[in-house]
Amino acid sequence: MSPQPQAAVGAPLSRVDGRLKVTGQALYAAEHDVDGAVHAVIVDAAIGLGRIMSINSGAAEALPGVLKVIHHHNAPKLPYRDNSGSNNPPGRRLRVFQDDQVLFHGQPVAVVVATTLEAAQHGASLVKVGYDAEQSSTDLTEAEPDEPTNYARGDAEAALRSAAVRLDLTYRTARNHHNPMEPHATIARWNGDRLTVWDKTQWVVGTQTELAAVLGLDIDAVRVISPFVGGGFGSALRCWPHVVVAALAARETKRPVKLVLSRKQMYLGTGFRPSYEYRLRLGSDRRGRLSAAAHELDAETSSYETFTESILAAGQMLYSMPNVSQAYRTVPLDVPTPLYMRGPGFQTASFVIESAMDELAHKVGVDPIELRRRNEPNEDESSGLPFSTRRLRECYTVGAREFGWHRRNPRPRSTREGDWLIGRGMAAGVYDTARMPAQARARLDADGTAVVDAAATDMGPGTYTSQTQVAADALGLTVRTVTFRLGDSLYPPTPPHGGSMTMASVGSATLDACNKVRRQAIQLAVEDRESPLYGVPTADIVVRGGRLHVKNNPALGETYQRLLARNDRTHLEADGSFAPPSGPERHSFYGYNATFAEVAVDAALGLVRVRRVLGVYDAGRIISPKLADSQALGGMVGGIGTALLEHTVTDHRDGRIVNANLADYLVPVNADIPDLKAIYLDGEDREADPLGVKGLGELVMIGVAPAIANAVFNATGRRIRELPITAEALL
Repeated sequence: MSPQPQAAVGAPLSRVDGRLKVTGQALYAAEHDVDGAVHAVIVDAAIGLGRIMSINSGAAEALPGVLKVIHHHNAPKLPYRDNSGSNNPPGRRLRVFQDDQVLFHGQPVAVVVATTLEAAQHGASLVKVGYDAEQSSTDLTEAEPDEPTNYARGDAEAALRSAAVRLDLTYRTARNHHNPMEPHATIARWNGDRLTVWDKTQWVVGTQTELAAVLGLDIDAVRVISPFVGGGFGSALRCWPHVVVAALAARETKRPVKLVLSRKQMYLGTGFRPSYEYRLRLGSDRRGRLSAAAHELDAETSSYETFTESILAAGQMLYSMPNVSQAYRTVPLDVPTPLYMRGPGFQTASFVIESAMDELAHKVGVDPIELRRRNEPNEDESSGLPFSTRRLRECYTVGAREFGWHRRNPRPRSTREGDWLIGRGMAAGVYDTARMPAQARARLDADGTAVVDAAATDMGPGTYTSQTQVAADALGLTVRTVTFRLGDSLYPPTPPHGGSMTMASVGSATLDACNKVRRQAIQLAVEDRESPLYGVPTADIVVRGGRLHVKNNPALGETYQRLLARNDRTHLEADGSFAPPSGPERHSFYGYNATFAEVAVDAALGLVRVRRVLGVYDAGRIISPKLADSQALGGMVGGIGTALLEHTVTDHRDGRIVNANLADYLVPVNADIPDLKAIYLDGEDREADPLGVKGLGELVMIGVAPAIANAVFNATGRRIRELPITAEALL
């Protein structure tokens, strides 16, 4: 068939759901009006490890409005059945209210259900819990690690011993919390043995599957609804214990229950980026050509689950070198389970690798960009596969030109403006191009409008808008005549809304469904003797503005409305799907960037101010430039936070998080945000998916922190190997 005209894809359109959001009509998890809903407030454990010896809930239960206090003494035993596809390993979950064990500070130990939020909050404060406390282990540097996950090619140790230039560097990164604007919240309602939850989730199918597993239900007995998510950054990628608590409380009280976590509670049970201690040894010749790298890293996880992330990949494929060894050890601690946070794994690895590359460049006297060019691989050396696309060299060239890299003085502490030391730094970034099976359903109605459904999520990147753009072009309709619906487990299943896979996976399924509907209409027209298109080869017909016509003769055609009305059709409908090719991959799929940063450092006080950040991205086809800019600028802001501000502080005496609030846990504000600019290389990756996209949401954050750290070195001559970068480290 002739290629469809592309009017919506690639256009800088405003969000189709923007008006709903700015007028307050977009409903988030806690805002749904469910008749008869009562309120639940969780009581958190006040110790970091031990057992519950007693629970006195009498004062709470006597409070007017309190309906029930649920804890391990009176909660029903839950089956925790293993449903295939559960997003939490069976037998390793935190089993809420099932025994007297306390595994981390802040663990839910009871829940108070009341007719008003105020009564529930007051009741929770009256519940008295007695503990037999043990000394908790929460310090990564003092706990015993698990056996490592290893990777090796060549002989890294021998190559390091013989290398002309060697670096042995240790980096530490702080635990970071996601801190989305919308708190985690769940409303649960039972109808007989069927459960409906309105939940803040990035994966309605995963939450549906997990609830069914924990509660012992068939999957189709659980419905999860999540039309809008107010930010997630990965924190809503799994079904957390509070969701189970809400469902349990609703079943026990026979009332719909609303449970909203406080800001403090979001630090206690909705995941975090784990802290790392990461040793990297590099070997090269005197011109900076890498010969070996040895990575040894420890990462925190919980005692009851083992969390890992893709932190090894970048060290295996970003640069060319024949000898690599890696040892990745998780360290079980008495903490809640970490979870993926924007740019998971790659973000931490990028800080270490790109800081070390900058240090190597300085040591051998080579420009940092030139050093990276000298170590550019011809293939993915971890797999031997060719790259689907890899335009990192072009990212360097464009970025250097647009940033004015030639004005950078390579001698540290050589550029000054009054009391401020000025520095410029850069870093490369890489992120996996993830794709997973997805489905969508498209329906073209007789009035010429269309509806597309998929159980996807939109936590801010603009899923509603980008999917509408894809559907509109595939159907040959205008954006305003297409409605994309998401966030309901009744819709066709989709993968998690994370890992930058939504556009590639769901978008390709949307494209498939809409292509099928358009082809149905074309086939109907060419077989209809009353149609102006009767007998025309289907390959010659395109659709634009809801009108089917011959590609080179726009006058010969008719509208969807006329075609369907004449054939007494109320609608045309088709299911679409996408799945990566089965069998071994034939290419290595990644997106790339080059990030440039300029900082000013107060010479006397050590304060760091970011002046500007530029990112250049090899991210395949850009479906929506305005949404892409929103993603890129947000990623840069997140990178600034990681580099300079964000740090979860734990009191190791009992595991309490000291700064569990937005007054003490610092995130960037408007005053911290400088001149930010994003550039996207024109191109596509048709090997990855039918749309040619690579994914952008994670990639745009990766590389920002090391670019800032390298700029700080250029400004001050001080190497920083611990995040966040503090004034104390520079004095």
